[in-house]
Amino acid sequence: MSEQEITERLVAIEMALDNQQKAIDDLSEMLIKQGKIISHLQKQNEWLKNNINQDVVKPLAEETPPPHY
Repeated sequence: MSEQEITERLVAIEMALDNQQKAIDDLSEMLIKQGKIISHLQKQNEWLKNNINQDVVKPLAEETPPPHY
């Protein structure tokens, strides 16, 4: 194998490695965002569970229909 072929292979490997690193970074960023969203949704769910029995959230049958009905 010539020096030029080795250099070309190394460049190709480095490019593939860089692409994989970018994909890993993108996935990590997405996981962090999804973790924040899940945490927020869990807090909302907990709030709803705590307040549904305190009449803060009315049953659908007791809700006043909107004016266009």
